[in-house]
Amino acid sequence: MAAPALYAQDAAETIIVTGKGLAQTKGDPAYGSVEIDRARLTSEASGRIENVLADVAGFQQFRRSDSRSANPSAQGATLRALGGNASSRTLVLLDGVPQADPFFGYIPFSAIAPERLSSVRVTRGGGNGAFGAGAVAGTIELGSAGRTDLPDASLSAFYGNNNATELSASLATDLGAGFVTLSGRWDRGDGFFTTPIAARQPSDVRAAYDSWSTGLRAVASLKEDVEIQLRGLIFQDNRTLRFAGADSGSEGQDASMRIVSQGRWQVDALAYVQARNFNNIVISATSLRKTLDQRNTPSTGLGGKIEIRPPVGSDHQLRIGADARLSDGVLFEDAYSAVTGLITARRNAGGNTANFGVFAENDWNIGALTLTGGLRADRWTIDNGFFAERSANGTVVRDDKFANRASWQTSTRVGALYAARDGFALRAAAYTGFRLPTLNELYRPFTVFPVATRANAALHVEKLRGLEAGFDIRSANGVSFGATLFYNQLNEAIANITIGKNLRQRGNVDAVVAKGVELSGEAVFGDVTISGSYAFSDSQVRASGSAITLNGLSPAQSPRHAANSTVRWTPNAGAILSATARYVGAQFEDDLESNTLPSALTLDGFAQIPLTTQVALTGRVENIFNEAVVTRKVDTSIDLGTPRIFWIGLKFTTR
Repeated sequence: MAAPALYAQDAAETIIVTGKGLAQTKGDPAYGSVEIDRARLTSEASGRIENVLADVAGFQQFRRSDSRSANPSAQGATLRALGGNASSRTLVLLDGVPQADPFFGYIPFSAIAPERLSSVRVTRGGGNGAFGAGAVAGTIELGSAGRTDLPDASLSAFYGNNNATELSASLATDLGAGFVTLSGRWDRGDGFFTTPIAARQPSDVRAAYDSWSTGLRAVASLKEDVEIQLRGLIFQDNRTLRFAGADSGSEGQDASMRIVSQGRWQVDALAYVQARNFNNIVISATSLRKTLDQRNTPSTGLGGKIEIRPPVGSDHQLRIGADARLSDGVLFEDAYSAVTGLITARRNAGGNTANFGVFAENDWNIGALTLTGGLRADRWTIDNGFFAERSANGTVVRDDKFANRASWQTSTRVGALYAARDGFALRAAAYTGFRLPTLNELYRPFTVFPVATRANAALHVEKLRGLEAGFDIRSANGVSFGATLFYNQLNEAIANITIGKNLRQRGNVDAVVAKGVELSGEAVFGDVTISGSYAFSDSQVRASGSAITLNGLSPAQSPRHAANSTVRWTPNAGAILSATARYVGAQFEDDLESNTLPSALTLDGFAQIPLTTQVALTGRVENIFNEAVVTRKVDTSIDLGTPRIFWIGLKFTTR
């Protein structure tokens, strides 16, 4: 984490404004975590946050594509091979605010620019504190860059293969004892062909993309030890996938306010609002006509939390609080005949979900031993669900109103951390958790031609039980290493279940059981830093009844092996040379294991050379050896991920 920024008011008073939330407690390390610093965030070859997060082995999206060539609705985040569908089973927070789309549950990665961040902390396993409901696979905490991280002004411009451009700029200035930052980014490119060259047809087009985002953040002191943080973000993202006219788009307007008190009674309170939208056109691979136009999917997310840490003595640290999240959304889509091109049906669906939770967690320090335990109680509701369909002439085909549902759910977690000696610690934890189905899973059908997937308004809540144990070593000579053994069981896991040829439906399987080992390490040798991680996840589906054919199989899109390593050399101020290797093992495209995506090994490079104290020449190479990364396979129909891409650009900064 970056050091706090200090701003002198006068000779008698110093106000400390950090722009951050409350610090970790002594019990948090019992649950194990991996941190990514700003140096790594700003030296990724692709310049994209989802690829930085891949430094944590086991992090995955539903598909291997990044936010230039994936459908946005497929960009959910998960860990520990608890996959099976595209919703996020990992809670992603930016300055404490949940980032998942209120309707779909995907993460708008293209709107989260790495250069706006100071650090990332990834904690695997079930969550329990603020917004802990939904964190069944872990929590990713993104922290915005503070004043000491940011120059007064910065500008970067890159040009890459396939007429790709990346422009980014920011301004930062002091505001009394606080600061204000304004930033913007624009990415566009003609894209690459996702179809392998041997199977390419005249109808195939490049995966073009065009996205932009603008963020404003202000941090100010209200009084000694109390600060207010305001953040706003607007973004838009447009992509074309495989066929001309197969366009998708997403947009959003987010705002949040946070008040943090670092006094004797510590308080972290925030409120946020999100307005999002999504559209998508499906093109038939045979007739090349439009078959579905998901033209409008507006949704709104509202929420807030308050966390209080009262003074309870030096041996204890108590956290109590409450949080709420409300989501509502609707979809409007038109179905078209692949033969005539005429509208055959008009559909409208949607609903509301809400979650209200209270939580308490206490850390107890007993010499070298720290015990921690937490409890959450959540009241959840699923309301006003409906699905309506009319024929082209207005005749009512379906007019379904789904029953409202509500219940209470409790979650717990306990952990122990034993600092056996300086630089060596043992840890163990056990936890439960749950996740509500998203509005997308409940009410929105979709098609990735030729496979159609139906929604399911009767989906149950997912429930997690997990155990893990591990150790961490941090030596004085700059070497650190951590290892974790884990067992996670996600009961009532939501999956896309095959029910016919090219037909699936979302449904609950009995459980997904994932067990394995996670390793991470870093070594610093003067100007050279070597880091890496590895995850082995043996993940299996337990199923019965109509889904019995899935019993014992692997969840879709869940590799058993994942590994990465980065070597970074910083010979002098501003100069960086780095290389990152990533490996992802083979995984199955579908729930029946009928199509396999082969393993892939890629190598990226990054070089930055200062030309002056304010200007640096930067070169980046993605997928240096042009590895064919298969992202989708249905029989002989295949999509590929990012090929080799060269980037050259300049960075300008002034302080």
